[in-house]
Amino acid sequence: MAPPATASIPAPPLGGPGLPQRRELVTEIPGPRSRELHARKLAAVPDGVGVSLPVYVEAAGGGVLRDVDGNTLIDFGSGIAVTGVGNSAPAVVEAVQQQVAAFTHTCFTITGYEGYVAVAEALNELTPGSFDKRTALFNSGAEAVENAIKIARHHTGKQAVVAFDHAYHGRTNLTMALTAKSMPYKSGFGPFAPEVYRAPLSYPYRDGGLSGAEAAANAITVLEKQIGAANLAALVIEPIQGEGGFIVPAPGFLAALLEWARANDVVFIADEVQTGFARTGAFFASEHEGIEPDLIVTAKGIAGGLPLSAVTGRADIMNSAHAGGLGGTYTGNPIACAAALATIESYRSEGLLERARELETVFRTELEALAAADPRIGDIRGRGAMLAIELVDPETGAPDAGLTARVIAASHAQGLVLLGCGTFGNVIRFLPPLTLSDELALDGLGVLRDALAAS
Repeated sequence: MAPPATASIPAPPLGGPGLPQRRELVTEIPGPRSRELHARKLAAVPDGVGVSLPVYVEAAGGGVLRDVDGNTLIDFGSGIAVTGVGNSAPAVVEAVQQQVAAFTHTCFTITGYEGYVAVAEALNELTPGSFDKRTALFNSGAEAVENAIKIARHHTGKQAVVAFDHAYHGRTNLTMALTAKSMPYKSGFGPFAPEVYRAPLSYPYRDGGLSGAEAAANAITVLEKQIGAANLAALVIEPIQGEGGFIVPAPGFLAALLEWARANDVVFIADEVQTGFARTGAFFASEHEGIEPDLIVTAKGIAGGLPLSAVTGRADIMNSAHAGGLGGTYTGNPIACAAALATIESYRSEGLLERARELETVFRTELEALAAADPRIGDIRGRGAMLAIELVDPETGAPDAGLTARVIAASHAQGLVLLGCGTFGNVIRFLPPLTLSDELALDGLGVLRDALAAS
């Protein structure tokens, strides 16, 4: 039998910041070529791999995506907070090209290379905490979370792990156990890893106005009475929740949990996969709360779109694992490391922390005006270029997932990439690349305004 024919893939068009930075629709969304590609996707890819907005991108850069039909969409998603420095950022492209020409892989645990060490040094310097640190590199956020828990268990000799209400930590077996939301992440995929427990989160919009200290006291009661500090290896928490709804805990909540963890030989793990790398207007969201986690997990925005993740933390904890206990074939791939070094330098040299704060001002001003006119916007929250609105029934405050879905669909049809989130499916999140212009931000927010009015 003859082998199947392989479709030819044309050379990609140039992307990057040279793309015209404007929204432009030349066909309906999705257009005919995207629909054709989506039909091929349905015939070749399992249904479990969904596509929220079935347009197929041919180039991207700055704050826009251009699809195969020639439509240019405003990007309020950044590939879920990945392309903070912009798609195909020139410094990242150059670094990747140079590394590909030198070598693509050796496996760091077989023969080392400088790029891995340099990324570890950069993360040891950047992450909160003046203590001695070590960094291990991995491939994905979920993989890094799993390794952080491995390290914490090895260090403490204990097994139990606590995650929090509304948490999202990944889709592997252990991280599904940590994740709170059943559909679509967990339903039907069990049994899950044992010795994973859940504690209440500070959710200022929905927990009756509890202070951070009060909410922490409630959580600590669960930790002490239902699990016991003597059994608990680690707490893992997002300083601002991502998929759970961009929930910002009340001030003092994280600090109180960290203080309790330190007093009870429990490793405090900050999952900064979505919040890290300038996204919130600081390099890491932990900085806003003045906390220094024992371990910090990073991924997404670390390498300008290439797959890389890391666990960074106290040297005594990180060094507790035996030689060979950490690693993997592709962990700390040299191409991804080259991209990460260029990406980190771009955050620093291009003023992107400041830009995240500027974008917050632009977005909040418009969102507050929308909320003043539309009581269905129950809450506006977040930090920097990581903001969200929670949509509700204005009479009862109940989550309105249907409205949220309609607004997102209407925005998609007008060329705005929007992402939903939240345990109740009623939160719209804004994660623009930090290279997004004010003009594109305002145009996109105008699309959102019209979509709300029509829904």
